Amino acid sequence: MVFIRDTEQSLRAAVHLVNTLPGFDSDDQFVTAADLDAYLEVNPYTGAISRDVDEITAIRGIRPRLRALWDVDRDGAVPLVNQMLADGQALPRLVIHDEYDWHIHATSDEAPLATRILVEAAMAFVDVIRADEYDRVRVCSADDCESVYVDYSRNGSKRYCDTGNCGNRMNVIAYRERKAQESA
Repeated sequence: MVFIRDTEQSLRAAVHLVNTLPGFDSDDQFVTAADLDAYLEVNPYTGAISRDVDEITAIRGIRPRLRALWDVDRDGAVPLVNQMLADGQALPRLVIHDEYDWHIHATSDEAPLATRILVEAAMAFVDVIRADEYDRVRVCSADDCESVYVDYSRNGSKRYCDTGNCGNRMNVIAYRERKAQESA
């Protein structure tokens, strides 16, 4: 499934942010201004960015709300998305800037960065819900991973995240188990 460019960009930014939450084998990966800078390098946002402690705290605070979108089905996502849009006072409008063609901004450029991230993610999930592609919103199938991803593969067969080499690791485990059974 191919989503439009800004939808996919917002989904990737949401995945990236959610995957900074502490997990099985990792500490919180979004704590410092350097962490914010690294996030923004991969997921650029226009508008006001202060890079101060309050902004980092606010962004950290939206991660559980975004993560909740991976814990529900399509119908369960609707009230979560609607609340995010309401909380962000979303007022979608078409804009064009930099190297980007016409796309939607749903908050002002002066809105807090955490609000812009939350609302842009919600708008992207609106597209996922409307396209009836919510089954592509997934949690990694590895036994020891809770990372999230959106499956962009043509046939929707992706099972593992891209954060921890999970697919390769699980294939090695399965291979070793098959070899052990053959030897027994």
